Amino acid sequence: MPRRTWVLAHRWVGLVMAGFLVVVGLTGALLAWYHELDRALNPALMRAAAVPAGNSALDPLVLRERVAAQVPDALVHYVGLKREPAENAAFYLEPLPGAAPLVHDEVFVDPHTGFIVGARRWGDIGAGLTNLMPFVYRLHFELALGRIGAIVLGVVALLWTIDCFVAAWLTLPLRRSRLGGRSWWARWAPAWAVRWRGGAMRVNFDLHRAGGLWPWAMLLVLAWSSVAFNLGDEVYHPVMRTLFTMQGDPRDRAPVLPEPLAHPPMGWIDGLAAARAHVAGLAAREGFAVVEESNFAYHADKGVFHLRVRSTRDVAERHGQTGVVVDARDGRLIGSFVPTGKAAGDTVTTWLLALHMAAFWGLPMQLFVTIVGVAVAMLSVTGVVIWAQRRRSRRSRVALAAVPPARAIQPSNEGDFR
Repeated sequence: MPRRTWVLAHRWVGLVMAGFLVVVGLTGALLAWYHELDRALNPALMRAAAVPAGNSALDPLVLRERVAAQVPDALVHYVGLKREPAENAAFYLEPLPGAAPLVHDEVFVDPHTGFIVGARRWGDIGAGLTNLMPFVYRLHFELALGRIGAIVLGVVALLWTIDCFVAAWLTLPLRRSRLGGRSWWARWAPAWAVRWRGGAMRVNFDLHRAGGLWPWAMLLVLAWSSVAFNLGDEVYHPVMRTLFTMQGDPRDRAPVLPEPLAHPPMGWIDGLAAARAHVAGLAAREGFAVVEESNFAYHADKGVFHLRVRSTRDVAERHGQTGVVVDARDGRLIGSFVPTGKAAGDTVTTWLLALHMAAFWGLPMQLFVTIVGVAVAMLSVTGVVIWAQRRRSRRSRVALAAVPPARAIQPSNEGDFR
């Protein structure tokens, strides 16, 4: 295919993606600091009250019971097991089967008393700054439009993934015969540089080209991992399964029940004990150690518990993905998941998602993802500027070509032009 065809494809795909990538780039730069910014904006919700020395926090399952007693019109099916020092515990609520949506679906609980001290409807920007970061997340993931927005951004991410390769190929030097006898590397080197004294148009072009080359690998990671988030079942997993082995989501091994079980028959305490025993068995079989427990959830539609822990097979430092799914009726093991070292496709996916979310290496990785997020927005803006400049140039050439040539002045008896 001629190079000009690829140039046109890159140009028009870039124009289609530009507005979306500005949004996801800037929101992604903020989301690298989601927890820090959310805490700073909502100290009354998240900061735990001071307690006397020696007064320890309640067990997470005890907290869940106390929250459930205070919100009888809701279900509390998710428990965070990791204790954050000096912070209130957060619980997400679900409406009862067939009931209307809840006014508030996230509550904050004093970890020492179990009393609800605050609540919000997650992502509702109408509540003001309280929901700013959840709303930023919704913008980033779904344009705050629900599943339709998620699909749109998934398609954009797929186009972005393909365009990463097209854009990189277009920076490669032309054939030696057209540009003299310099080496290939010497001819490619200018593509990595910004000539700051070359005028506004040249600087803009160099920022677009070099700005896409330097973080190219991370841009590809962000693009393909975005496909995983938004079009996982439709595109990402089918592609990855053709290239690598994958374990699959252990929850998928449990069938959907004819009628949801609103409450687990075996109870939360016994369910957690059974899940812990299965995690211990999994660790012994696979040769890893459990670092800490992350969360414990109940899925009423399938009647199963899901325990996630952070293990030595995890990459992310905040929340582990190692886990087991057990039947909430009898505690039998239904499935398990080990994020790295068991299936190549899951290992790749684990690293992609951890990089996308700046989930390891602390502050340096957060800063890096922030910079790359801003770079994504910059590449989109500079690309639109390049298109606009060339469009104006083409219009000027067309307009000039349409002007008839000046006619020669003919001699006249009406005056002397000397």
